[in-house]
Amino acid sequence: MKLTILGSGCPSVDLERHGPSALIDCGKGAKILIDCGSGVTQRLLEHGVTGKEIDALLLTHLHSDHIVDLFQLIISSWHQGRSQPQKIYGPRGTQVYVDQLMKLWKPELEQRIAHEQRSSTKALEVEVTEIENGTEIKFGEMEIKAVEVMHEPVKHAFGFVFETKNEKAVISGDTKYCPALIEAAKKADVLLHEVFIHDEMPVTVGLRTAKTVENVASYHTLDSVVGKVASEAKVRCLMLTHFAPPKFDREKLLSTVSTDFKGPVLIGEDLMTLDLERNSLSWKKMQISFGTHD
Repeated sequence: MKLTILGSGCPSVDLERHGPSALIDCGKGAKILIDCGSGVTQRLLEHGVTGKEIDALLLTHLHSDHIVDLFQLIISSWHQGRSQPQKIYGPRGTQVYVDQLMKLWKPELEQRIAHEQRSSTKALEVEVTEIENGTEIKFGEMEIKAVEVMHEPVKHAFGFVFETKNEKAVISGDTKYCPALIEAAKKADVLLHEVFIHDEMPVTVGLRTAKTVENVASYHTLDSVVGKVASEAKVRCLMLTHFAPPKFDREKLLSTVSTDFKGPVLIGEDLMTLDLERNSLSWKKMQISFGTHD
């Protein structure tokens, strides 16, 4: 199993950290995209994968930064030769969102279909399955389980557990401290978790008030808390993502998180890949081996 961060950013636009998205790759028939933030199709191509190859898209929740490039994924995969329907698993409301999105683009699609005369239009068909807490999905040898997390006032937000015979990866989605997620992540090889860096979010006239900062912080996991989450879950490795803000003091963040979690803490980057089978990390031209399991 390979876990690749495609986008490690947040709603703030950043050139280095694109919108939230990750890829779980367990080989043929099990390439799973998680979320569809801004720039996801470009990051997929940089990683050497096209939308044509994606077996399913899982949506953690319906916040704009996690779904904004959904139509781009659909239309670009068609241009890349996809010949099967899109499979999307998401929270309640996903079907309505997809129906409205495709209705919005219907005139443009009808024009393209009639004029371009491509061999298949199957990629423009979308099959939606709405998930609940505990929903289980299987792709190849990999089992996926949805875990409802705490992102109120957003309803129906989820994290996901990915398991094979020998590997376990967990993606938090957007959430504050969540006991159910901690339980689901117990002894995972890696926990990919969001983080809100409170001290790096100052009150700024014309941009954010003190109330804005506190309200946003209230439904995310603070840098002072995420280490506790990993420690209580007894995960092997903590990988951070969805950095808010996208620019921060890296050494300070590592120091804060490592106060509570004594295992490896990785500051996730776009296109960083963790290979659980080989116990290795790759990013750009760097590759690090972690050795074998204990």
